[in-house]
Amino acid sequence: MLMPNIRPANPNFSSGPCSKRPGWMPECLEDAAVGRSHRSALGKAKLASIIDRSKAILGIPDDYRLAIVSASDTGAVEMSLWSMLGARGVDMLTWESFGIGWATDVEKQLKLENARVLSAEYGLLPDLGAVDFSHDVVFTWNGTTSGVRVPNGDWIDANREGLTICDATSAVFAMDLPWDKLDVVTWSWQKILGGEAAHGMLALSPRAVERLETYTPSWPLPKIFRLTKGGKLNEGVFRGETINTPSMLAVEDCIDTLNWAESVGGLKGLIGRSQANLDVIRDWVAKTDWIEFLAQDPATLSSTSICLSLSDNCPLSDADKATAPKRMAGLLEAEGVAYDIAAHRDAPSGLRIWGGSTIEASDMEALTPWLEWSYGELFESAAAD
Repeated sequence: MLMPNIRPANPNFSSGPCSKRPGWMPECLEDAAVGRSHRSALGKAKLASIIDRSKAILGIPDDYRLAIVSASDTGAVEMSLWSMLGARGVDMLTWESFGIGWATDVEKQLKLENARVLSAEYGLLPDLGAVDFSHDVVFTWNGTTSGVRVPNGDWIDANREGLTICDATSAVFAMDLPWDKLDVVTWSWQKILGGEAAHGMLALSPRAVERLETYTPSWPLPKIFRLTKGGKLNEGVFRGETINTPSMLAVEDCIDTLNWAESVGGLKGLIGRSQANLDVIRDWVAKTDWIEFLAQDPATLSSTSICLSLSDNCPLSDADKATAPKRMAGLLEAEGVAYDIAAHRDAPSGLRIWGGSTIEASDMEALTPWLEWSYGELFESAAAD
């Protein structure tokens, strides 16, 4: 099969860490406060600017607190679980590996006896109508390893008694979140913003702050998780006075990406860019009989972590179908066309293509003929055998 003539200008389709913004160069970091204390006036001003500008771009309510925390989105989620759960029952929603991981932590590490897990297979959502909102509820907005997202926030009870704790790392800045329905929201810089790793963001509603100030868990909290001091919220953490030392290079990179986000139209522009990427793949899937989305309901299709699998129409044998996506990804990487697009190790065999806001739709369009080429190479090889 002949190779396509056009290649993606940017082959970085990894789902994390994700592609840098268009036009990014190392020179964008020349104003970084390297060698300076993050507690200096300059360091604190840069950290505070990330908090303030993130709130503005995302439309986070004024009475919500936002902090920069350690250990990426994982750190932000764990801080939330260990600091707030245990006050009441908890419903854990799982339909892919990250949600499963949070449920494992709650059941095996925190050992909460009043935890209930509502689960679904890859490609599906659990029964959202079965959620008990007298409980705390922990869920991912977008399943990064399944390409399945909750369709909206209509299923969340506005009069809930418990807290909603949402891992939104592959959704925030690319999807419209109903902040009034979310009490704790976490994300990281290295997903939608294409930033550098190890830094997380934690947003708290007034209800979440109240939980922190009125409830003390029965287990000890390490320093890295402590958000209160003397029974009150440690307000400094939410002004950029981080609990531990951040990378000032990564801070500068985040500031650069926020500048870019504003230049493309803020949240509306970022959502539009990601949706355009999904539209390219959706149009290609519609006319290609051997491929399909892993998500079974079109309303739950992710525009960021776009997960695909070989369809029943694919004429390859079952054995070849099980290995074909990873082999296709290997062929494309060898050609320098697309890097890191095999499905997550915990997910069913398939492809996972990042469609977040830092990806250009023109690169997504250039990728699809190469997907067909890599499949054709495998099919010809199988036919020859």
